[in-house]
Formats: sequence, structure tokens, C-alpha cells
Amino acid sequence: MTALDFKGRAARAMHDPQLSAALLRVKSHFVTGRNMAAARFADFETLRDRAAAIRRRSIARMPDLLERFEASAEAAGAKVHWAADAAEARSIALGILKAAGAKTALKSKSMVTEEIELNAYLEAAGIQPIETDLGEYIVQLRGEKPSHIIAPAIHLSKQDVADTFRSHHTDLDPERDLSQRNTLVREARVKLRAAFLSADAGITGANMLVAETGSIVLVSNEGNIDLTATAPRLHVALVGIEKVVETWDEAGTILRVLARSATGQDMSSYVTCLTGVAGEGETGPKESHIILLDNGRSAVRDTDRREILACIRCGACLNHCPVYASIGGHAYGSIYPGPMGSVLSPAIDGLKAHADLPNASTLCGRCEEVCPVRIPLPKLLRHWREDGFARHLPPRGERVGLGLWSWMAGRPLAYGLSQRLARLGLRTLAWMQGGRVRRLPVVKGFTATRTIAPPKGGSFQARWKGPR
Repeated sequence: MTALDFKGRAARAMHDPQLSAALLRVKSHFVTGRNMAAARFADFETLRDRAAAIRRRSIARMPDLLERFEASAEAAGAKVHWAADAAEARSIALGILKAAGAKTALKSKSMVTEEIELNAYLEAAGIQPIETDLGEYIVQLRGEKPSHIIAPAIHLSKQDVADTFRSHHTDLDPERDLSQRNTLVREARVKLRAAFLSADAGITGANMLVAETGSIVLVSNEGNIDLTATAPRLHVALVGIEKVVETWDEAGTILRVLARSATGQDMSSYVTCLTGVAGEGETGPKESHIILLDNGRSAVRDTDRREILACIRCGACLNHCPVYASIGGHAYGSIYPGPMGSVLSPAIDGLKAHADLPNASTLCGRCEEVCPVRIPLPKLLRHWREDGFARHLPPRGERVGLGLWSWMAGRPLAYGLSQRLARLGLRTLAWMQGGRVRRLPVVKGFTATRTIAPPKGGSFQARWKGPR
């Protein structure tokens, strides 16, 4: 993706009234819910401290914990595979499915499978992936990517979903009533039930890897993950290597902050813990494979951006980000949108592919304030901005402007003079434009959607030095 791609998508998104209306649900559904859930917990901040410490300790010990996980998982009957990149992960998954003779594969919502573009790869090889999370099922029918890491179809209205079902479920009565949410859910359930009963394999991600027992932990609110992972004979889990924790006690702490931060629940409706394969007389897969994906994560661990690996994919930073709330997820041009995606995507795909994403932030700090594991996202975004500037990735005009500002900021007299000239210029423009600045030369985009009141009084520095 190029900077022009992002800016064009963002501009179109901001002028899409239907998307703007849909994004209001982020605040009503998730922001309010998170605040209420945190208030119900007696000492949520201490819980966040514990979760943050666990994730950083896990990242510091990641190689050892992964080896311990592999040994424990294989002792329980699972097969662990290591994938250096997306291509290797796809190849391993396809090899497993072909060896089992699979023609159809159930899938639960998994950001890692989206990251490696597994669905298209399997389809090209003659294997039909079937998304079973309701949101993922809807966007799969529409040929779209998820727009949010926990609510894939949040950009769509109820009418959008009804229209999608009518165009794809052509065997059903065209005059059926799809005006209510429960009828939409019921129709999806009917369509997916047959797939659950007949699929050859199930593919999931995992929210955590527990090293002490070789278990994977899956979290959902629909129950589809349980069926995806246990109904077919074969289960394949694709997981980023950063998801490892050492003990079940640590996993329990992460679960307690995850649901509260993601959906405002005290606990998700379903928490599924799978260890190895099903024994004689037990329900579950008889063959289990776990693919551990690196795809740039080890390289990130050796940089000053390593703290992004602590992310537990709750989506809280997206829900509270004013930029995401204005443009939605698709404008980012990445599977991982919002603040966490603006840090993680350049690490996975390279900064040049996502040069504008570190700048898609106001640096207001809300993302860090609500992150359940206290990732300093604004600081990490600034690191990427510094790298981009050093590599001359921003447009020349932007680099020259920032270079000039940097030069003046290190020279108090020049900086003070520039501020006085700027105040005089803004006051003059406001006088010429009817009392407010409505158009600015050079940076016309800044006043495209806002007006500016003329500055009053002295500068901040002058007030700071004045009498208190």
C-alpha cells in the first residue's frame, strides 16, 4: 500500500454517511461496556498491572516458553509445526489438510489466518473454507475483509446483512422477513449447521498458548469455536508465537482483562481449552496440529517496538481511537487496523508498505490509557515515524516542514519569532475571512473540515514564564 492509497481510502470513508452511522456502534457497544466492566471490578488497575507484567515476562522468555509448549503439546498427542513466514504457514496447513483428504474446512474467527490470507490459498487448492463466526461469515459472503479485530462486520448495517443473505441464500423464500436481528442469526445458524455436521476439518486461531500443559485457549461468544475445533476429526490451529504464557494462573489473569476490555463482559460466553487429542470415548479431534507463526515477530522482539507483541487482541485501542472512529478499519489497508495495527503492520509487512499508518494517529494517548496490558502505543508510533523520516518515506514537503520545525525548535529565539509571526498571520487571515480562519495556504486539508478561531493572548511559553 502507498500513502496515497491510505489517504484516498480515509477521505472516502469520512464522506460515507452509512459508515459513519455504523461506527457509532463502536462507542455505544464497546466503549461504554468497557467502562462499566472496569467499574464493576474492585481493583481493575492492579489487574492490568499484573496482566502487563505477565505479557512482558512472556515476551522476554518467549523462546524457552515456546519450546516448553511444543514438548507439552506433543506429549499430549498434538503435532507442533514452526512457520517462519506466511508462505510456510499456508503450505503447512494445506499439506495437513491434503494428507487428511479434506475438501471442506470450518473456520473460526482468526486474525492470523487473515494475516496469511489462508482462505484464498485454500480455495485455489480446491479446499472450501467456511467461516463460522457470524461476522466473518457475513464478510466472507460479501468478499470483504474484517473491519475490526473482534467485530468483523461492524461497518455493516442490518439492511446490508439482509441484502447479503438474500443474494447468497437463493434456495430460501425470497419474500422471507429479514427485518429482525434474530431472524438473520437464525438463518445463518441454519446454513452453518449443515457445515458443522459434514466438514472434514476445523481451523482456528488461539487466544493463548499455555506452556505448562501444551494447551491452547480459545475465547468466543457464539459457541462456533467449540464446534469448529471439536466436531471434525481434524483440528488445525494457527497461532502467532507471541501468544504464549507460562502457566494457567497467568492465562486466567489475561482472560479477566481480555473480555472486560474487548466487549465489556466479566467473562466471555465460551472459553475453550484444548490439550492434545481426544482419547478413547471422548468428544473432540482425533488429530490435532498447531502451527506456530513467526512472520516477523522474532525480529520485532529484538527492537524497541517489542512491546507490541504483548497485545492480546482485545480491540480496546481501536474502540477508543478517534481516527478509527472516523474512518473504520478498511481504510488502513491492513488486516490489523487502529493503533495496534499501525504499530504491528509495519513490523509484519515492512514500513514501506504501510508508511502512512504510524501517522494515522492524533497521539492523544487514549489507546495507551485503555490498553489492558499497558502497551505504550503512542511511543511505538513515534518510533515508526522516526524510522520513516530517516528513510525519506514521507512526501518531500512534509519532510522539509518537519526539518524546518526541528531546526527552529532547537533555537529558542527563532522559534519564538516564528510563533509571533504565526499568531499575526492567523489573526490577519481570520480578519480577512469573516472572524475565523476558513482556509490556510499550503495546508489546505487542515481547514477542509474545520475552521479555526484566531489566537488570543500570548504564547504558551510566555504564559508559562509569567506570574503564577
